[in-house]
Amino acid sequence: MKEFEYIKPELKRRFIRECVLTSPEAIELLEISRPRLSKMIKDGKIEPAKKSGAISLFLKDDVLKKKEELILLRKQYRPWE
Repeated sequence: MKEFEYIKPELKRRFIRECVLTSPEAIELLEISRPRLSKMIKDGKIEPAKKSGAISLFLKDDVLKKKEELILLRKQYRPWE
């Protein structure tokens, strides 16, 4: 933990605000349901950066990468949309 002690608290807060998403934010960005997100976590298709009980936090980059993947899959398996 010592390697993070030198980072200023303001920078930590900014990083969290800009780069970390809650479950509801990830659900909205991915355009999926809560049960779908839970299944994706269970299946190892997306990994929370931190999980505490019912609360999961995700890195925004991971969610954006998953969104691109879902878009490609939707085009492949649902071409009528």
